Amino acid sequence: MPTGLLVLWIAVAAVAAAQEPLSAPTLLEQGGVLNNRPTPSGPTPRTREGKPDLSGIWDPDRHFIYDISSALKPGDTLPLQPWAAELTKKRLSKDDPEANCLPTGVPRMAPYPWKIVETPTLIVFLFEGNIHSYRQVFLDGRSHPAELDPTWYGDSIGHWDGDTLVVDSTGFNDKFWFDFAAHPHTEKLHITERYRRPDLGHLESEVTIDDPGAYTRPFTLYGHFPLQTNTEIMEYICNENNQDVGHIVGKDSRK
Repeated sequence: MPTGLLVLWIAVAAVAAAQEPLSAPTLLEQGGVLNNRPTPSGPTPRTREGKPDLSGIWDPDRHFIYDISSALKPGDTLPLQPWAAELTKKRLSKDDPEANCLPTGVPRMAPYPWKIVETPTLIVFLFEGNIHSYRQVFLDGRSHPAELDPTWYGDSIGHWDGDTLVVDSTGFNDKFWFDFAAHPHTEKLHITERYRRPDLGHLESEVTIDDPGAYTRPFTLYGHFPLQTNTEIMEYICNENNQDVGHIVGKDSRK
């Protein structure tokens, strides 16, 4: 490449970089980012309708992977009923449905990226792991069906409260664990999620768990999800050649 063209190319690249400043990366130990890549900065993107556009590929929050008690406010504890606390202690990691390639349920996350696709009447969550599954959040004003067959992800309806997406979910089965720590729930589970995108590179959530079958009162978890850029979610089929379970011993104690 001629010297003049090389100098011009370097100058253009420098200007482009200056126009897209990057904030310091958010580390996994602080509640986000598995890949430790820089998180882009900038204003909150908005849809044609003026709502925050939550679309993007997001890193999971480790507190929704290992132990949901880490997602509580400092000083709070999970209000487990005695039977639920005892069951949590007895469960072994090899029996975790997620380790056996079953869906994570809500609000648990697998340690892989996830994607939000937003339209005016429907928002879809796409999960790279564990079985490449999805959630649908209906924004068309419908109510929950009068009769619901219990499922892994339940039935989710949503609405906008200003710049906050509020998702109401019910109709869950009692099969999934809340986390690697093995916290249980029952079919009485009702979840309210509140999602905000305060800027380009960050998504925040508040998740209120109400399950009078396993917990003595409702409690709220707080999540933080950094944006991934220049990438896509990949196909990942856990059921294909899953050899992990045979090597899992004891109980996962990570938080």
